[in-house]
Amino acid sequence: MLILVIFTEKSRVLMDSIENQHIRFWLENGILFSEYKYPFEMTLENSKEIYEMRSKISNGEGQYFCYDISKLKSMTSEARKYGEMNGQENLIASAIIVNSIFAKFIYSIFLQLYNVKIPTKAFKTKEEAVIWLNTMKNK
Repeated sequence: MLILVIFTEKSRVLMDSIENQHIRFWLENGILFSEYKYPFEMTLENSKEIYEMRSKISNGEGQYFCYDISKLKSMTSEARKYGEMNGQENLIASAIIVNSIFAKFIYSIFLQLYNVKIPTKAFKTKEEAVIWLNTMKNK
């Protein structure tokens, strides 16, 4: 795991990016972004590591999250269950970037079926996602 640009402020460790071999997280203009580095298959083990990384960069504070899953190929049922239980921690709103209209449609159905506790919406582009997140920040 690689952690970049770390400094201390009032006994809190703040960072603007963190990454491992699978994913990169970074903070930009009050939004937390993430992006997989290559076509990726999510397992329970790497799911736990990824949520831990997101928790570290969030530093216990709520985030507006832009999550690019366009390279996510698959997810085991164990990883999906873990995500359902832990995936919304430290999040205020979540914009999901998908790679096709079909994936956006499927993800929208998924959001209706599961207990999503925060505003969450799927988008085809990062630009659309950021516009929506900024709108959520101003509510």
